[in-house]
Amino acid sequence: MNPASALDSIYYITVGDEFEFSSKAMHIDKTIPLPVQRKRDDSPGNFKMSELSAEQILSGILTVLAYDKQNEHLDYYRSVLRQARPNIKRELSEAAILKTKNGDFELAEEIFMALKGLDPCDVAITLNTALFFDQRADNYRRNFLNDDADAYDALALECYEDAMQAEPPAVDAYFNAGFFHLKQRDFSAARECFESYLALTCDAKEESENDAYKKERAQEILDNIKRQNMDDERFKSAYQFISSGQEEKGLDEIRIFLQHNPNVWNAWFMLGWGLRRLERYDEARQAFEKALEFGGGENSETYNEIALCLMAKEDFSGAKENLLRALSLDPESTKIISNLGYVALRQGDTDEARKYFASALEFDPNDKIAAAELAKLEESN
Repeated sequence: MNPASALDSIYYITVGDEFEFSSKAMHIDKTIPLPVQRKRDDSPGNFKMSELSAEQILSGILTVLAYDKQNEHLDYYRSVLRQARPNIKRELSEAAILKTKNGDFELAEEIFMALKGLDPCDVAITLNTALFFDQRADNYRRNFLNDDADAYDALALECYEDAMQAEPPAVDAYFNAGFFHLKQRDFSAARECFESYLALTCDAKEESENDAYKKERAQEILDNIKRQNMDDERFKSAYQFISSGQEEKGLDEIRIFLQHNPNVWNAWFMLGWGLRRLERYDEARQAFEKALEFGGGENSETYNEIALCLMAKEDFSGAKENLLRALSLDPESTKIISNLGYVALRQGDTDEARKYFASALEFDPNDKIAAAELAKLEESN
């Protein structure tokens, strides 16, 4: 939500001694106005103190904490909220996580912003907020809203860095930030994060099964980065060029990298990605097949990219075959499911296309592309 519009939804009042948040009275400073969340039917001149609810004030305080970081009374509002709801952080954290799981990103973001305002120094909140921004960026990118995705990636990175630089640092922030950088193809930054994670956890005396798995996974990724020389500057610059629309420069960089590292499947994948963006589909498909040859067969994106090349060449049966392989590796990928829907459309099978787009929406109710395609199919009936 836009901060300005959110703050427009509240007004300030001064309450008297007769107002209580619960059966147990609490101290209210009558010299400090309290924010009140406006009701839908509220209008100037019809406010009645007798109809004011504690929930309106608590909601108003949460709005201020989320969107008015310069408010001079923040500490007081925090104290009011904590006295009225001693377990408010836990309640809000659980609600934010639930809303995120249900795909209600707008409300989840409001809750995370309120949590940050409630306790800016809580590293766990900072890390959970980073994970939320990271997930929301993924959702935008799946819907090809790349500018929005980039904006949320930047917010996620800022929160990851805050959590890693805290004292003491949030150890898991290094682990999660490592995967964040892997998605960005910034293998040098990913390597640093995983190395830091292992260094911080090496002396841990008691280890859960999950902790042991994370250490093993971090070491596995580090070994892979080093073995395939993926933290090479040419690899990094190739990704940056291609992702910013400078495909030819990116292709030059990745070809030079491949001259010295011919068995790195990620490099062949990047070569194919750049060529596919330039609509050089036959060359792109050959590069992706090289990626499969050198170990990219466990990556659903490789098969998805091959399918896109085949769709462009109107080989729909081949595209579907590769998409089904991709789906077997990543059964909840709405991008792959929607692409199966597009193949069905190109083959004239609207019933099958409808099933795929509906399935994508079941996994992600916010998938705008699947929703739009399903709406078109319903209108055509």
